[in-house]
Amino acid sequence: MTSTPSVTLLVIAKEPRPGRVKTRLTPPFTPEEAAGLAEAALADTLDVVARTPARRRVLVLDGAPGRWLPAGVEVVPQGAGGLDERLAAAFAGCDGPALLIGMDTPQVTPELLTVDFADCDAYFGPAEDGGFWALGLAEPDPRLLRGVPMSTPGTGAAQRRRLAHLRVRELPQLRDVDTAYDATLVAGEAPGGRFAARLARLTAAHR
Repeated sequence: MTSTPSVTLLVIAKEPRPGRVKTRLTPPFTPEEAAGLAEAALADTLDVVARTPARRRVLVLDGAPGRWLPAGVEVVPQGAGGLDERLAAAFAGCDGPALLIGMDTPQVTPELLTVDFADCDAYFGPAEDGGFWALGLAEPDPRLLRGVPMSTPGTGAAQRRRLAHLRVRELPQLRDVDTAYDATLVAGEAPGGRFAARLARLTAAHR
């Protein structure tokens, strides 16, 4: 795929605070350790976004930014409502092609996020758990997200059906970090990142 700096890259995320993020990692990790893993995943994700050609790089954040925020990334607050409404609002803030991802796939690369809408209307990246890790729209339309049931095994299929009338390019399936098992597999896919290093330190401490 060719470099397309006209695309807005969106990352939707929560501030990595204990008890608010990665609760399915506890146990085996404490809420503080889980938040540390979430911070590392977010930092890795934003680093990749910062290195990907884009018109704008926007963090759609629930909470306050921290030391993990790199230069060149705008921060806007998440909208109100359920996740479908918040995703819809993130796209509504764009005036051109946009690709949205979350903070749960620190194994992403600039190559995966460099998309070209020249011959398609949408991008869709399915997740291993039945959801989706990426959604790209050449013409951001919030109606394509509102009402999609989120955080279920059928979320990805439901969202994909919303795109049935569009020319869709599929992205590779990736695994979200939800459980300790997921964390181990994802760290193995990106062994040089902050997430893998943080997980290795915590795993060693738990032995």
